[in-house]
Amino acid sequence: MLSRSLLAVLTLTSAAIFAAPAAYAADPASVPPAAAAGAGLPPADTVVARVNGDELTLADIEAAQQSLPQEAQKMPLAQIYPMLLDRMVDGMLVAEAGRKEHLDQSPQVQRRFKLLQDRLIQQAYIEQLLKSTETDAQLKAGYQKYIQEKPAREEVHARHILVKTQAEAQSVIDQLNKGADFAALAKKYSTDPAAASGGDLGYFSRDDMVPAFSAAAFALQPGQYTKTPVKTEFGWHVILVVDRRTKQPPSFEEAREQVSHMLARDLIEAKVKELRGAAKIETFGLDGKPLATAK
Repeated sequence: MLSRSLLAVLTLTSAAIFAAPAAYAADPASVPPAAAAGAGLPPADTVVARVNGDELTLADIEAAQQSLPQEAQKMPLAQIYPMLLDRMVDGMLVAEAGRKEHLDQSPQVQRRFKLLQDRLIQQAYIEQLLKSTETDAQLKAGYQKYIQEKPAREEVHARHILVKTQAEAQSVIDQLNKGADFAALAKKYSTDPAAASGGDLGYFSRDDMVPAFSAAAFALQPGQYTKTPVKTEFGWHVILVVDRRTKQPPSFEEAREQVSHMLARDLIEAKVKELRGAAKIETFGLDGKPLATAK
């Protein structure tokens, strides 16, 4: 009988396989660079184990690593290779035992196999579809669309002091009028988490804050503070503007990854819409009755 720890590892490995089927379907050439990288590794098709005649290759081990938690994925393969090899061999033995009992022919396993197969095909189809989105011309065109949605925006760098009553806020302002240090007052009086850093909120745009706070902050110039308390749903504020700037959109290189994701998302959504438009789809509620929206 399997020990609890071994069973847990096998279960985790199996769960990882089903959670990321594409990795296990990958051919050696498509294994992610992070997995394939490593000094002195043999070719991916190198046989690393035989279990009753069935072969396990280095590509299988590399793919298995990419289905593990992020921490394990980042480790050098050599560091976890012995453990991973043992777990893969154990998994092969358990699967072989299940086949001997004809579990591979059970309706439940066949159904799950069909779902897994569908997921592998979906992944392969999407990967093939996305290959056309990575040209520089398409990325640059996508970047132009991206920066239209992220134009240059005005930002202020401010500090604030948050208190419960108008009288407390006015007392703070009175002390500032006499030359008191804003950061010191924030540490002493403010109930906001930013009090520990002297009320520093960093840079923000108008939309980042509630309207009353933004209106007061953006009416100030660097070095100025609010001369009357500012009320929001959080309490009463005294605001000091440290700096103002116009934040420019990210450069092409800075936005490249986000643009790539945007193009991929748009392409997949368009393809799914096309497929839905050409398909006959019937959906049913939990009560078995047809749903009104068929597409």
